[in-house]
Amino acid sequence: MSKALFALLLSAALFCIPAQAEQKQQVGDFAIHYIALSSTFLTPNIAKTYGIKRSRYTGLVNIAVLDTAQQGSPAVPVELSGIARNLLDTRTELDFREIREGKAIYYIAEVPYRHDEDIHFQIAVKYGKQLNTILKFKQQFYVD
Repeated sequence: MSKALFALLLSAALFCIPAQAEQKQQVGDFAIHYIALSSTFLTPNIAKTYGIKRSRYTGLVNIAVLDTAQQGSPAVPVELSGIARNLLDTRTELDFREIREGKAIYYIAEVPYRHDEDIHFQIAVKYGKQLNTILKFKQQFYVD
């Protein structure tokens, strides 16, 4: 992930998600970092570079997994699969794409939403025999 995309997602996490300093789940030696936000937070150039549909009705899920047992907590390549569902139980299969830049490894998936809609995420995260967990979280999206 480019430094510009990373900085944009980090600033969105810090300024757009009230009452949450960090979205992370620690599972054993692995820190699973995640964020879900509107794709309109991305600049048109960044969205184009990564093939992301930039729309008022498209959300973006970003996940990175770090091995905290190793010095420097390097990113690890994981297998992800998951679904997003709204309160009416409409389900969307998440199609994660891996992005690698240098030592960084990130996974992104797009999810459709409507105004003022809560989306519940359930994502299976696997790393060989060392990590096999389900990440669950909820994000409220607004049409800007």
